[in-house]
Amino acid sequence: MTDGTTYPLFRDTNLGGRLSPFKGQWPRIAESAYVFHGAQVVGDVEIGESTSVWHNCVLRGDVNLIRIGSRTNIQDGTVIHVSTNTYPTIVGDDVLIAHMAMLHGCTLEDNAFVGMGAIVMDNTVIEPDGMLAAGAMLTPGKRVRSGELWAGSPAKFMRKVTPQELEKNRSMAEHYRRLAEQHRLDSQGIATDQPYP
Repeated sequence: MTDGTTYPLFRDTNLGGRLSPFKGQWPRIAESAYVFHGAQVVGDVEIGESTSVWHNCVLRGDVNLIRIGSRTNIQDGTVIHVSTNTYPTIVGDDVLIAHMAMLHGCTLEDNAFVGMGAIVMDNTVIEPDGMLAAGAMLTPGKRVRSGELWAGSPAKFMRKVTPQELEKNRSMAEHYRRLAEQHRLDSQGIATDQPYP
């Protein structure tokens, strides 16, 4: 039974992303974050400074919470959900999550990398500078240690990350922050020609 009051179903970000409540809990988005049009963010979700959530991503914090750190990049079509009353999804700072990834009740620590189309399942951890290759499936309870590359379905340890890969991954967070800022400027009719690292 309701009192007849109408409550908003959603609010749009300044870039056209959509925020929706669950049980009265609205997402909390840092002012400098980028939530682009087509993205849906629902419920108990926090997104940190300069993090970019690209087109057609879904972050659904309904039956548990989602926490995203600063300068993290969540690329187009990624789905992030949680495990009911057991495992939230926690993502640290400067994390790279490539197109069409799926995260569910897992933890990605600072500078972790998840490749295109990869699946990260319940109660898994990717430590700092750990890499999960494109198309890989990290099955429940597994841990990618710092500096390891895992691949396959189910994912297994393949080798250590090279210094060149590590350097590239570390630079990509800033690349995507600058790219997101260019998109924001374009949305205001401001065209610049800044180079991207």
